[in-house]
Amino acid sequence: MLLPMNIADVIFIQPKRHNDARGWFRETYSFERLSEFGIPRFVQDNESLSVAPKTVRGLHFQRAPFAQAKLVRCVSGAIYDVAVDIRPDSPTFGLHVAARLDASDGCQMFIPEGFAHGFCTLLPDSIVEYKVSRPYAPESEGGIAWNDPALGIAWPVADGVATVSDRDRALPRLAYATL
Repeated sequence: MLLPMNIADVIFIQPKRHNDARGWFRETYSFERLSEFGIPRFVQDNESLSVAPKTVRGLHFQRAPFAQAKLVRCVSGAIYDVAVDIRPDSPTFGLHVAARLDASDGCQMFIPEGFAHGFCTLLPDSIVEYKVSRPYAPESEGGIAWNDPALGIAWPVADGVATVSDRDRALPRLAYATL
């Protein structure tokens, strides 16, 4: 089931799970089926493990011409997943959507190009897998401070408690970011 979110083009996906005596089966990606909804073909899969809960990664993005769409899911543990609209001409510029992605239900979030993405782990040993539509290009990477008050994100962790990399702590607020 595909559910639109409060910002156009961001989609929450609830894959159907088929249970039987052996366990269960779930289709996590079908280009044919998802392309009908504007979801592109992906070229790379990424995976991260965050050992401690309350670990924040992001908010990251790639600038054009290497901007990336992402299909994000949590395969172990749970995360609070966030997408911030950074499309300069968008009526929702600077606004965000967020959703809990939990390994137990397999839900996913599609994030189109033009969004910064980040997440906070809610459980220990959370593993996040995400597909991207373009390869990583270091010269095109950018980011926004996860705790920028102008974004109004209700993170499930306070700034002084979150585990954040030095690189992410140094990211600028949206008003000063090079988009």
